[in-house]
Amino acid sequence: MTDMTDSCPFDFVACLRRRAEQSPERIAYIFPRGHLSFRELAQESEILARGLFQHGIRKGTKVAFLVPPSREFFALAFALLQLGSIPILIDPGIGRRQIGRCLEKAEPEAFIGVPRAHMGRLLLGWGRRTVRLNLTVGGPSLWGGTTYLKVRAAGLQAPKLAALAMDPDEPAAVAFTSGSTGPSKGAVYTRRILSAQVELLQKHHGIKEGEVSLATFPLFALFDPAMGVTSVIPEMDFTRPGSVDPARILRPIREHRVTHMFASPALLKRVSSAGDFGEGNLDSLQRVLSAGAPISPKILRSFLDHLPDGAVIYTPYGATEALPVTTISHVEILGGTEEGTAQGAGVCVGKPLPELFVGIIEITDEPLTRWAEDLRLPPGQIGEIVVSGANVSPSYDRDPQGTRLAKIQGKDGTIFHRMGDVGYFDSDGRLWFCGRKFHRIATAGGTLFPVACEGIFNRHPEVYRSALVGTGPGAVKEPVLCVQLDPPARATSHARIRDDLLALGSAHAMTKDIRTFLFHRSFPVDVRHNAKIYREKLAIWAEREMR
Repeated sequence: MTDMTDSCPFDFVACLRRRAEQSPERIAYIFPRGHLSFRELAQESEILARGLFQHGIRKGTKVAFLVPPSREFFALAFALLQLGSIPILIDPGIGRRQIGRCLEKAEPEAFIGVPRAHMGRLLLGWGRRTVRLNLTVGGPSLWGGTTYLKVRAAGLQAPKLAALAMDPDEPAAVAFTSGSTGPSKGAVYTRRILSAQVELLQKHHGIKEGEVSLATFPLFALFDPAMGVTSVIPEMDFTRPGSVDPARILRPIREHRVTHMFASPALLKRVSSAGDFGEGNLDSLQRVLSAGAPISPKILRSFLDHLPDGAVIYTPYGATEALPVTTISHVEILGGTEEGTAQGAGVCVGKPLPELFVGIIEITDEPLTRWAEDLRLPPGQIGEIVVSGANVSPSYDRDPQGTRLAKIQGKDGTIFHRMGDVGYFDSDGRLWFCGRKFHRIATAGGTLFPVACEGIFNRHPEVYRSALVGTGPGAVKEPVLCVQLDPPARATSHARIRDDLLALGSAHAMTKDIRTFLFHRSFPVDVRHNAKIYREKLAIWAEREMR
């Protein structure tokens, strides 16, 4: 396997150029209509870099980048990386207000977007204070500024750019979190961090040069050229993976002999339950990575039924600020840890990657300014998960308060990132995830950690997922379990299922006091993976239901 950091240290553009020289006709990206070879991608991004330079984009220029996955998206992304400018990556599905807040905080100087994004910019004032250059992708310059085609034309006439000195620890991008547990925050990525993320994903999941990947998460598709992998971009709404047309996933896997796939649990469930597998199993698929939220054993088994012998489903654990942190395969989950989950132990996410430090500290909502070894808790004790390593973002962009709450400084300058998740280590050194820190519930019987409790109820065959929330005034809450059934059942069945859930909960000390069960047709979930549950919204709904 190629070690990307040895051959192309901290430089995706150098990696792309090397691929273009060594394998010019190998395909880098396959789209629903057309493709780009490594040579074409390198040439197009070079032309665009020259054109963007002519239009004032320089090293360090912050660029709001609201373009869906496409030929133009990837060519522009590599052009921006070549210039040393800083693309600001925001999920469009987070909503118009959140996008506006993100751009107000980030203060971009340029705005590159499709016509719909520019409409939002003009009508809602996105980036009004700071944006000085606008570029429209996929349409005329009705929104002011210039267009992709004009930038490209300028690049064709412009001289070759001089090579830039790139510091591996300078900002390379700002990626905003999905905002599933509060306002979106812009994690700063340096070239070193991007390089480390690629290396860890490749090394610990056995991804090899020459493979073919189906990319249902656009950010991961940017990593593929650095790994020498062909990336297939499916025709789908990337903000709604849980509603994807299964045929648009299955067809490209078979047509392009896909070997590697990234997909959220919601997408895997949708495809395995609604897809037409009449044409046969997915015999080329060797590996699936599923992240964004814990994946249920039910979904694992269902999707595994359609994979060839020897194929592996991995569920890496991490966050926008630190990816990946651990990884675990379906073999270990279905071979043992699922029983612990069903007994209230939480979700096992595997052992920390050996290149990283992962620790557990006492739960507190206060900032911690200095790291000390005595902050660490012993195995078996639930606390907040902390990680440090080359793949960890050092700060949030223009957000000193968010950085202060999430980062701990080590004596040697090491940054320890507080994941905002709670969990513990077992005696074998495996990490168990028990939920988000801000979702813990103080009850009369003690503190409850939702993910640990939910595992007990999710074993019911008719339960798709559940969410424990707290209701009532004051700090001490009444625990209420919101339940989404699969498939949705008639109200006449709710009484029977409620009795079943009461019996399951009564058998465990941590859940015996959960006596209220509310049935919800479809949980509100995050836009990035359609998997993280918006528990705050469910708590408000539960309060209304109980009046």
